[in-house]
Amino acid sequence: MIRSFAATAGGPLLWIDLLQPTEDERRQITEQHKIHVPSRDELSEIESSSRLFSREGLVCVSMSAIPPKDSTDLAPPPLGLVLTPAVLVTIRFSEIHGIERTASLFNTATPPATSVHAFVSILEAMVDYGADLLEHLAQQVTGISRKSFRQYAGAPRQVRKTTRTLRAALVEIGSAGEHLSGARETLLGLQRIASFAPEAARGWFPDDVHERLQTVARDVASLTDFETHLSDKVQFLLDAVLGFINTEQNEIFKVLTIASVVGIPPTLIASMYGMNFKNMPELSWAYGYEWGLGLILISTLLPILWFKSRGWW
Repeated sequence: MIRSFAATAGGPLLWIDLLQPTEDERRQITEQHKIHVPSRDELSEIESSSRLFSREGLVCVSMSAIPPKDSTDLAPPPLGLVLTPAVLVTIRFSEIHGIERTASLFNTATPPATSVHAFVSILEAMVDYGADLLEHLAQQVTGISRKSFRQYAGAPRQVRKTTRTLRAALVEIGSAGEHLSGARETLLGLQRIASFAPEAARGWFPDDVHERLQTVARDVASLTDFETHLSDKVQFLLDAVLGFINTEQNEIFKVLTIASVVGIPPTLIASMYGMNFKNMPELSWAYGYEWGLGLILISTLLPILWFKSRGWW
């Protein structure tokens, strides 16, 4: 799908937005504007020389975009931006908040005046969206932390209920970590673009754009620090929940171990009196059966009391 934007009605095109472009649409833009429109495979390259390069009068950058929540892509979809003094071409393969927010500016009284201003507006909108996403993830991680520690610390606990709670916490932590990973890739891409673009287009970038890009770079740096803090917190939560799970497993194994040890003396006594020897004095006792049951009961209680006195149970 192709969308075009101009600063004024009937004016020259400043921005062309391609969503899931076909081969024919890419060829059409290339022929009309003499600009090579990279394919998805080209935009997905990870080496720096493929993601950031410039030629005379042209800057081409690409990055991983934050995928929408309902995305089925195994990897974050790429976003490509091809910038010239006359026109900006964006190539994307999913809905991106920054693109839609910038597109809405063309319906206001002060739309971007040039392709470069549209380019910077997209970066600013993506930084704002990244900040909102990190704030939401921070609230989510805090909620997981409080819920996990408070529910686990509450007594009494049921093993099945606790296991379900910890399993759900692991799923939530994994989801938060996945979103943080996507946000980290996007922030790193924005950081590279904000520092590369002014140098690559030094001769035709307006002065006000340089100032805005410096602001973008500072904001991205602060968001990167915040994302690092959140990643550390997610890792701490992951270790804590895994520790809770190990504790629950140890409790189960401890109960099984105590039960097996407590069962050894009664089994020994029962097996001894189950032997078919002729000369067993207890066989002729009037209360021999009660004697055997009493020994089994005492041999069961004594290990339990000993474990209790040692604080092992």
